Parts: sequence; structure tokens; C-alpha cells
Amino acid sequence: MKNEILVHDHWFEPYLSAEQIQARVVELGRKISVDYAGKRPLFLAILNGSFMFAADLVRACDLECELAFIKVTSYRGLESTGKIETVLGLNVPLEGRQLILVEDIIDSGNTMNALLPDLHKMGPSSMVIAALLLKPECLKHPLHIEYLGFEIPNRFVVGYGLDYDGLGRNLPAIYQLKK
Repeated sequence: MKNEILVHDHWFEPYLSAEQIQARVVELGRKISVDYAGKRPLFLAILNGSFMFAADLVRACDLECELAFIKVTSYRGLESTGKIETVLGLNVPLEGRQLILVEDIIDSGNTMNALLPDLHKMGPSSMVIAALLLKPECLKHPLHIEYLGFEIPNRFVVGYGLDYDGLGRNLPAIYQLKK
């Protein structure tokens, strides 16, 4: 894992290694495999940030499953705008499906709070959240996260799919903004 890295104009320091992330993703995949044994869940990955987590998570699951994507955004630079925009819509029916929403990070919970009612209207038989990261001190909406990777402090992070204005997604580890 690299020491400090520069992304655009900010320095970031190591937070979670690629090995720590992969070990936790494998644990989550095993739990999902047990919970959904004999079923065929639909993983709905929320782009862009969750693409690496979603890919690794479905590979860690020993079961038949499907993967679809939806793109929503709420960030500009280092801050959340507080406004959720759907950029790429859903292209598969959800009625009667067991849905696992895959999110990279939940901080305020605004994205899930806006998205869950719309998805619920589409009639899935069940719906749970799998999130790699949670910032509990930022949460503004109560959410139950069935499959959680890590709770982290309220620091901006990049890597493993997470970006700062488009850069840093390709890093295999997660780095936090240096104080």
C-alpha cells in the first residue's frame, strides 16, 4: 500500500489495505451465499463508486445471481450536494425479485432515502443493502444495512471505486483525506 498519495490538490493517507478489503468482501459473500442459498438474487449496483465492490462481491458469492446497475450522483468535489440525481436508469424488472442494493459508501443516507421508496414501488419481494463503507456520525436517515463492510470516521476517502472528482477510483486500497 502506497504511503501518502496526491489526488488533484489534496493529500490522502492509507486507511484500508487491499487485503483488508478483500478479506471483508469474501466474508460478506459467504454470508450472502448462506442467506440466499437456493435463490437467485439481483444485485443492483449503484454507480459509479460501487463497481469494484459489486464485482468482487458477486464473485465472492457461491450462488446463481444477476447484476444490474443504476447511476445516481450527489457529490461535487469533496462535498455532497444533498440533491440526488438519477443519471442512468434501471433496465430490468424488479417485481418479485430478491434485491440486494450494492453501495460503495453511505454517509448522510440521502441516496438510499431517495432511492428506496422508488425501488419499493417496483415490487421486489425483498430488498436489502450491502454497503462497503458507512460513516455512522453523518447518517441523517435511519437505515438498516444487512451486509456492511466497515464503519469509518467522517473523513473523505478515495480508492477501490471511490473518487475525488473522477480520480482515485483505480486504487486497490482506500485512502483518507489527510488532516
